[in-house]
Amino acid sequence: MNGILPLWKPRGMTSHDCVMKIRRLYKTRKVGHTGTLDPEVEGVLPICIGQATKIVPFLTDTKKTYIAEVKLGQTTETEDSYGGIVEAVNVDVFPEIGEIDACLQSFLGVTKQIPPMYSAVKVNGKKLYEYARANEEVVRPVRNIEVHSIERIAQNENDHTIRFQVTCSKGTYIRTLCVDIGKQLGYPAHMSFLERIRTGNFTKQEAITFDQIEQASNDLERAAWLKPLLTGVDHLSALEVSEQVKHKVQYGQKLSRPDELPETNPFLMMHQGELLAIYQIHEKNEREIKPVRVFQFDKK
Repeated sequence: MNGILPLWKPRGMTSHDCVMKIRRLYKTRKVGHTGTLDPEVEGVLPICIGQATKIVPFLTDTKKTYIAEVKLGQTTETEDSYGGIVEAVNVDVFPEIGEIDACLQSFLGVTKQIPPMYSAVKVNGKKLYEYARANEEVVRPVRNIEVHSIERIAQNENDHTIRFQVTCSKGTYIRTLCVDIGKQLGYPAHMSFLERIRTGNFTKQEAITFDQIEQASNDLERAAWLKPLLTGVDHLSALEVSEQVKHKVQYGQKLSRPDELPETNPFLMMHQGELLAIYQIHEKNEREIKPVRVFQFDKK
């Protein structure tokens, strides 16, 4: 039981709830998720099992794709439809399609974003939602996010909503993006719908539901849904090593820096299609590379 399960997280469950349930269904405690989804949101949540738990930080750092909906005319405490209304105005003139498209395109690239108060971002060791629940004011950090693509899917003048698809970097709050889109269109706004349809290489089309897992007849059937570790880290460049170096890598040894390094740092150490480890340039000695993660193998 080593691999990545492309789980379709249902509404009403936290990401931690999903981990606990997978531990029971797959009969192992070595389980970790790769990026929190709010309880009210459903979508692709890759779950790492066994040796795959070692790549959680690297899979968390991949691009995410969402289907989202912004509703004009109201802002809420939580920036989504579950919070109390803070401000409400009439949407007398719904934006034209050209204005909507131009607005969405203006968010392409690297921009700055202030995370919502009802979020798990920490300030001075305390989560923002803890400050919010205690009615305490705190200066929220400004963070850089990157929107790789964003496009309108539909709009509805009757309920003042705009649905769009966005691919963005880790740490992007779609709730806040919806609020910012509304501001640019001249209205208070909040996020009225969200679904994550892709994380890294894992898509909605291949995602597995809890119903499917629970209906599986045996462990072999459940194991067949697990994707190889390489599927979760192939956004990193790779260095092909010889049989001799392979054994050194498997024992987690530091190595001399090769003449030609892969494009990314960290990078994968591969031998004939086999993922051995993840290495990086040694931070204290640039003439060496050292292991970040080493995967367990038969070293004979």
